[in-house]
Amino acid sequence: MAADCVFSAVPFTRVALDDPFWAPRQAVNREVTLPTEYEQCRKTGRIDAFKLAWKPGMPNEPHIFWDSDVGKWIEAAAYSLKTHPDRKLERLVDDVVALVAGAQQPDGYLNTHFTVVEPEKRWANLAEWHELYCAGHLMEGAVAYFEATGKRALLDVMRRYADHIGQVFGRGPGQKRGYCGHEEIELALVKLYRATGERRYLDLAKYFIDERGTEPPYFVAEAEALKRKGWRKYGWGGGEYSVFQAHKPVREQDEVVGHAVRAMYLYCGMADVARETGDATLLPPLRKLWAHVTRKRMYVTGGIGSSRHNEGFTFDYDLPNETAYCETCASVGLVFWAHRMLQLTGRGEYADVMERALYNGVLSGVSLDGRRFFYANPLAAYPAAGKGAAENVAAERREWFGCACCPPNIARLIASVGQYVCSESDDAAAVHLYAQGDVELHVAGRRAGLRMTTRYPWDGAVRMRLTPERPTAFTLALRIPGWCAKFALSVNGKAVRAAARGGYARIRRRWQAGDTVKLVLAMPVLQAEANPRVRMDCGRVALQRGPLVYCLEQADNGRELRDITIPPASAFKPVFRKNLLGGVAVLRARAWRRSPRDWAGDDQALYRTTPSARVRVSVTAVPYCVWGNRAPGREMLVWLSRRQ
Repeated sequence: MAADCVFSAVPFTRVALDDPFWAPRQAVNREVTLPTEYEQCRKTGRIDAFKLAWKPGMPNEPHIFWDSDVGKWIEAAAYSLKTHPDRKLERLVDDVVALVAGAQQPDGYLNTHFTVVEPEKRWANLAEWHELYCAGHLMEGAVAYFEATGKRALLDVMRRYADHIGQVFGRGPGQKRGYCGHEEIELALVKLYRATGERRYLDLAKYFIDERGTEPPYFVAEAEALKRKGWRKYGWGGGEYSVFQAHKPVREQDEVVGHAVRAMYLYCGMADVARETGDATLLPPLRKLWAHVTRKRMYVTGGIGSSRHNEGFTFDYDLPNETAYCETCASVGLVFWAHRMLQLTGRGEYADVMERALYNGVLSGVSLDGRRFFYANPLAAYPAAGKGAAENVAAERREWFGCACCPPNIARLIASVGQYVCSESDDAAAVHLYAQGDVELHVAGRRAGLRMTTRYPWDGAVRMRLTPERPTAFTLALRIPGWCAKFALSVNGKAVRAAARGGYARIRRRWQAGDTVKLVLAMPVLQAEANPRVRMDCGRVALQRGPLVYCLEQADNGRELRDITIPPASAFKPVFRKNLLGGVAVLRARAWRRSPRDWAGDDQALYRTTPSARVRVSVTAVPYCVWGNRAPGREMLVWLSRRQ
């Protein structure tokens, strides 16, 4: 374990949430999203592809990344089964596992596309053909299903596949010194190592990380070999190996570049390897990369990846709103990475970003009914721009996608969201996210129950009741979010003074059953400004209350939202509306806009010099995470013009 690793996450299996925010979302995920995604995987051919029945000339050719969608669905189902056993769902998973096992080749290889469509092209195009990526997601699904049910069938299949991969790749004679263009295998192998105790899987993960970006570039020789054979390339890289984060060795990288999801998975793998091997040389680049993305390339919603062209990053402070890509998978990956860095360091800055991405950039990716999804998550939507505008990002969720990585990704995160709530160490327990429910802590050699009661994120008051199995001394570290300027803390009704160091207020005492802690986080409406170099947001602000970023929608405020000028933050009043969007706190205020009468009719001039009359209007802002759930395909805006 790395020297500065301070926490281990409390697994989701020891966290039971029953709050009005997360519990309904987990129920919808369990009861609607998982069955919906299974049916989509079935009817699109993703599941039947494992029957290996496709023949040349038949329709619906198994795609190079289909296996990964099934792997993520299995993982999401496993998390759900662990906390909410369901025989019907378990039978479905068992049936899928049997198909996957039946598709494994005698040498351990397992990929539906390269078994029945292009078997001669195994491992020929690591940069773009996703074999190792698919393997990684199947490994993650196998580990999750084994841990949820104790069933080894899929785990044993994926161990054989991992052993095959270990024979193909490495620095030994006859091995390929390659690595995947779409990172994922690295973190999956670490999970396989943790589940089996087999060191060779950790060593293979470390090999893939250490080899990436070294000289001579593997993808150069690979491209030349493809050209000689006349085999197609998809053209993602075009010689720009930064798309794959393969432009230099990982320890020399200090800027977050290329494809956003690939980057997040790589950094997760680096953090995992650092933790398990004690390789401290991976930590400085991770810290530099973190600082770069969060200070120069992250949206206020926790979205990352501004361009649809490369599904990733462009240049510093380039954060367009209407064409923001912000792939749901990228925000999910950012949560994964932030969580790993939080365990390694115990610093609140990682929890702040984890919370921002989770409550905003991730949750916006799925509809409240659990049936429709965003691939991209823009910060402004003007549907008319989609008529002939190739760069416009869709303003309406869809049931499924040809590249369907996002739906099962968000499903597995929601199903396991409990693991992000708390961490523990030998003598401390930390609360990172505030949600109503019960947590079983293992601290100071004993078990201690923690019951949280709260209406967070709608209210900043959190009551905690501790029940250690016997009186036990340990530190309770409570996160004070970066957005919170004031907080009050008490133990058993007596005020406690505790400074927030590293983002946490720490209380050390001998805890006894029945001890209560009350934390009250001030939760005023805030107006966030962007750095002046974010040219798109100059003169504009984003509304935030607690962890939630807000937006205006056409459903509440009419058309032409950009013409609205809002008052200072203090003028906004939070109002909880139980019957709106599943129950949300909206922000209401009086604002200004130009009089529509001044510009009525199609015969008005495009420009004029006469000042417009301004009128007072009522505005209502809703949480960004629930936008697009009423009248789809309509206007939305996060960054608002502020009255000076």
